[in-house]
Amino acid sequence: MVVDRIFSGIQPTGTPHLGNYLGAIQNWVNLQEECSSVLYSIMDMHSFTMPKEPAVLRQNILDTTAAILACGIDPKKCFLFRQSLVPEHAELAWILGCLTNVPRLLRLPQWKMKRASQNNEGTVGLLTYPVLQAADILLYKSTHVPVGEDQVVHLELAQDIAQHFNKKYGEFFPVPKAILSTTKKIKSLRDPTVKMSKSDPQKLATVNIADNPDEIVLKFRKAVTDFTSEVTYDPAGRPGVSNLVSIHAAVTGLSIKEVVHQSAGLDTAQYKMVVAESVIQKFAPIRNEIKKLQEDKSHLIKVLEDGAEKAKELAAPIYQEIRRLVGFQ
Repeated sequence: MVVDRIFSGIQPTGTPHLGNYLGAIQNWVNLQEECSSVLYSIMDMHSFTMPKEPAVLRQNILDTTAAILACGIDPKKCFLFRQSLVPEHAELAWILGCLTNVPRLLRLPQWKMKRASQNNEGTVGLLTYPVLQAADILLYKSTHVPVGEDQVVHLELAQDIAQHFNKKYGEFFPVPKAILSTTKKIKSLRDPTVKMSKSDPQKLATVNIADNPDEIVLKFRKAVTDFTSEVTYDPAGRPGVSNLVSIHAAVTGLSIKEVVHQSAGLDTAQYKMVVAESVIQKFAPIRNEIKKLQEDKSHLIKVLEDGAEKAKELAAPIYQEIRRLVGFQ
């Protein structure tokens, strides 16, 4: 697979959770070693589809930046920047939005789900943010995008928009391809039928990577399993235990089969503590590094500003050519 340029982003919701790390950030760290042109963005404009208090948003941006740096993202090996510092993202989103029909957006599952959380009213931003996602990717002529399963439909929209633009104005955008995470989707510890989420109202459902050891132990001790004590992997029949096995495999680097074999003879109560200990060991150095980075706000701000300058240098000639193609200049 020839990978010319990778783009991905994360919403600033504060310190990422276990699912964010295993499903995305861990993969980002590997990709920055394998590809010479990699852009990672703190998606503050996307987070504004559900507006927060300004002070909370500012802090969340810094906390998310500290966390992904602590996880191993290296600004010398990638462009790490804040989305809103590169205005071409929004400008290109307007152009692409004018080439996208509304029924296509109304069919997207995220619109239906998130609209329900806004009392079925839904804002314009909530409807059109997938177009902004397309702009984020296409602005840099990205060839590959690391995505989770639930974001594939949005990448398909970006692919369709790129093809539509190329047909109308001539071959210009590469049609971006997905890099799918190999990690099993991490589920809520309290309801293993839904994915782990920062917005889950049940505090014991989500493990944050900065949680202290006592918090991690409590959350795993309270994790929902079933009435069978044996440790097996059967996502359909035993989703709770299978979620623990997925987490255990992901944080240790072992296969599902190896984890189940190692856990023979343990009951689920004992196994929960084995998984908790593996998570604690995995995140202890990251947690310490997050704390150190959070104490130096000016460093975090500079990292994002420096990254934005590099992203602008890359985006500017591409966007100028888009302006020429569509007739703005």
